Amino acid sequence: MMKVADAKKLIDKSFSEVGRVIVGQEEMVGEVMIALLCNAHALLEGYPGLAKTLVVKTMAEMMELKFSRIQNTPDLMPSDITGTYLIEETTGGKRNFKFQPGPVFANLVLADEINRATPKTQSALLEAMQERQVTVGNTTYQLDKPFFVLATQNPIEQEGTYPLPEAQSDRFLLKINVSYPTFQEELEIVNRYAEQAEEAKVRVVLKKAELLQLQQLSKSIPIANDIKKYAVDIVTKTRNSPQLIEYGASPRASLGLVISAKARALLNGRKYVSKDDVKNMALPILRHRIIPTFEAEKSNLKVDDVIKKIL
Repeated sequence: MMKVADAKKLIDKSFSEVGRVIVGQEEMVGEVMIALLCNAHALLEGYPGLAKTLVVKTMAEMMELKFSRIQNTPDLMPSDITGTYLIEETTGGKRNFKFQPGPVFANLVLADEINRATPKTQSALLEAMQERQVTVGNTTYQLDKPFFVLATQNPIEQEGTYPLPEAQSDRFLLKINVSYPTFQEELEIVNRYAEQAEEAKVRVVLKKAELLQLQQLSKSIPIANDIKKYAVDIVTKTRNSPQLIEYGASPRASLGLVISAKARALLNGRKYVSKDDVKNMALPILRHRIIPTFEAEKSNLKVDDVIKKIL
């Protein structure tokens, strides 16, 4: 198995390669990497123009993963995602049904503006995300490993959108909030993209087999019992704070908190999980899994403020 020091070198190399295209957004790139190390899906929420799509595309190129993009619209059908059967004429005038795979048959699927698709179409991704397989008609097709769905959504647009059902948003390990760049970063973006004749090309730094090894290594990072208890304590507290939270997080959140804290430890080149890892991962793990009370919202507390109070 790969050593933690080698993994750290490989991860750092990946980050610097992504940095040739993406300016700033270290937190977003880091959290997307954590989702990939946990073999899990992530939901990226941010205003338009913050490089959400570009980050996903760049990371797919840097890892030599088969990439596909689904642009969600209200008229998108489930078969546009999973694929469909076509009638094919063979020699002798015979007609056969042939399966034409949809864009979900890739390693990294970008579901752009996922909340613009209807609930029926959104649910076409559920089986793929949970079981890593797709059923069309009576046939079940296994998806290639690794398989990730990275979805994006826009927080300000409520016109013509369908909020993700709880069951669907719970399938995402992390909900990553994408923030605006700093003044210096924005200046660098303007310099880089307004003056350069051609865009930077990304080299393959992390092979598919190496990514699978990193996932194994991430899972095997040891975690002390008291830190495990601390993670579970945070999640159970979300169910026992009636003045702040109406609906708390499920045991899936406890599991997510532990595995993402392990991945964060690996990302920082450590062979153990610290309390800090758990604290840092609490926000992206919990923000889409709890519903604040009316009183909390009335006091102008956002979801992240509520989680910070719990911490």
